[in-house]
Amino acid sequence: MKNICRFAILALFGAALLPTSAMADNKKYACAEANPASLCTPENTCGSSSDTCAVDVKRTPNSASATASIAKPKANAFFCVRQGTPMVWKSTQKNTGFVVDFGPTSPFEPQDTIIGGSKRDVSVMAKEPGCYKYSVGACVSGAIYGMCGSSNAEAVVLPAGK
Repeated sequence: MKNICRFAILALFGAALLPTSAMADNKKYACAEANPASLCTPENTCGSSSDTCAVDVKRTPNSASATASIAKPKANAFFCVRQGTPMVWKSTQKNTGFVVDFGPTSPFEPQDTIIGGSKRDVSVMAKEPGCYKYSVGACVSGAIYGMCGSSNAEAVVLPAGK
């Protein structure tokens, strides 16, 4: 028993000494790049000035997800949208409510926190170019345990005409 306890203490102490990069996942964060707009491609750019960009918010088993209507959609993957593009934040998941918060500097008009649900889509317009981090939360009504989840994601608003 003493050996198991010593091993556990050594393992925890050793893990604390590892550099944080060794413990972190290898996910690439768009907003940490020098030029986040350079990561935008036709495959990850959503909508256009005449075509609406839809983002589907869902409650997943362990968190929440936001999935943009891009060529190869992936939950919580960063996506790009051009300035002036109309957007709809919605949930196709039954009995789900959601909150999307860009903090004090939202790139959308209106700049309010986006609060919607499976029966309440929220329309906004991409206005301010830049790279934005946001949090997304979703709750399923009627669930007893773990009915809400949240996660973080990123979006890049490209200047019009680029």
